[in-house]
Order: sequence, then C-alpha cells, then structure tokens
Amino acid sequence: MYSTRTLGRTAGVLGAAGALVLVATPALADNHTATVSVLHAVPDTPVDVYANGERLIDDFQPGTLTDPLQLPAGSYDLAVFPADAADASGEPLLSAMDVAVPAGANATVVAHLTEAGEPALTPFVNDTSAVPAGQARVTVRHTAAAPAVDVRAGGQVVIDGLTNPNEETLTVPAGTVTADVVVAGTDTVAIGPADLTLVEGTTTVVYAWGSADAGYELAVQAIAGQQSAPAGVPGGTAGLADDSGLPLPVGAAALAGVALAAAGAVRLARSSR
Repeated sequence: MYSTRTLGRTAGVLGAAGALVLVATPALADNHTATVSVLHAVPDTPVDVYANGERLIDDFQPGTLTDPLQLPAGSYDLAVFPADAADASGEPLLSAMDVAVPAGANATVVAHLTEAGEPALTPFVNDTSAVPAGQARVTVRHTAAAPAVDVRAGGQVVIDGLTNPNEETLTVPAGTVTADVVVAGTDTVAIGPADLTLVEGTTTVVYAWGSADAGYELAVQAIAGQQSAPAGVPGGTAGLADDSGLPLPVGAAALAGVALAAAGAVRLARSSR
C-alpha cells in the first residue's frame, strides 16, 4: 500500500545552535505572517508559557495540540515554566532568547522528551507541497523517551529504525490504515494499533510521545491544502490527541504559539533539580 517514499529520514531539530530559522512555505503564508502549531508532549508536566515576560498560556496540558496559528513575523524572548509559576523570574524549564519567526514559515513545534528523558523543544517544518491525486501524505515523528522504533501499517514495517527526534514521510493511497509502533527489529508493540484516516490531498502527521513510566501515546495532526481539487479538512488534532483547544484571544494565541517555537533556537535551559 505504501507506494512512494518521498522524504528520507530527517533530523527534527532545526539548528541546534544559532537562531531559529523555519523553512518558508509561500503557498500558505503571506508576506507578514507565519503558521505555527504547538504540541505539548512532555508527560505529567503542565506548563505555563511566557513570551517577552508575559504569561500567555496558563496550565498547558500534556497531549494538547493547538490549532494552526497565524503569527506576526518577528523576534521573541520565550520561556516555559512549570504550571502556575508565580511569575517569570525563576529558572524556566526551557527558554530561548531572540527567537526569529520569519514570514512564510509553516511548522509544528513540539515540547517533548529526548530519548534519554530530558525535556526539549523541537520545531518540525511541515511539508505543504502538492500531493498527487488519489494520494495522501503521512509523516511520522519520534518525540518519545524511547530508543529506535519501527512503524507498521497492516502488520508490515513501512518505516524502520526511526530515532528521536527524527521524522520520515511517505506518500500513500488515501484511505484508512491500521498502524502501530513497535520496538525496532521486534514485534513488541509500544503504541497502538490505531486506525488512521488518510484523506486525499492532506498531510497526516503522527507523533509518538511519552515515556516508559508515563506510557506511550500517539497524537495526530491533519494539515490540509495540498490536494489537487478544493476540499476542506480541519487542522489540529484528529482522534488520538486532546482536541479541546486553548481559549486564548487572537493576539495572545499568536504569541503563545511562538512561545513554544523556540526549539533549536539560541538557548535551551533546564530547571535546576
């Protein structure tokens, strides 16, 4: 069923040092904005998100994926604190200064654990190029505290040896497929099985996240707009991730998206233990 591998395994971290630069996707953005979604994939760790010293997301829960946010291009000082931190004066869990968010970018930023269980922020550029008629794009991103995994569709391995924080993308016939995630080279199931509906002309992004202690889960994101004929598919979560959304005003939501869009930026800091 999985006919064409369109993108080789790609490191999810974009720029481990230096300023964050997201690859532009002109088809979906104008000259003044960027499109950013944010997934909170650190188990058991609600967080508050700050931008330029102001709290913008209060009690952001694990498993929550924001809707796509249209962000004003610019630079931001960002910090992520434990939920209900009194203010932004203490040591953040993660932070990034002077984060550049360029116009035209389309990305999903994930707060997650590394293979070793350390907190990290990783931005992934979303492929929004055209999908052939009758086909769908599926991207799998490894953001769990786990070693290499294989991804199976209908019991057959379609992605092998995927490591954190990498991704792999396939172009496949549209339809519904039963997928699971297993420890690489084994039949030991870590996540799933789960039914994924792959809609023609869309990109379905599947995130493996969590840890051995907290459990492993899938989050699913649908990105529309690559079909050959007009069709509407909501963005955000799809079935396996929390789709409650965030009750934020438009301006705050925009900056909130940027507040986690710090991965691979100038500075990552962990709170003292």
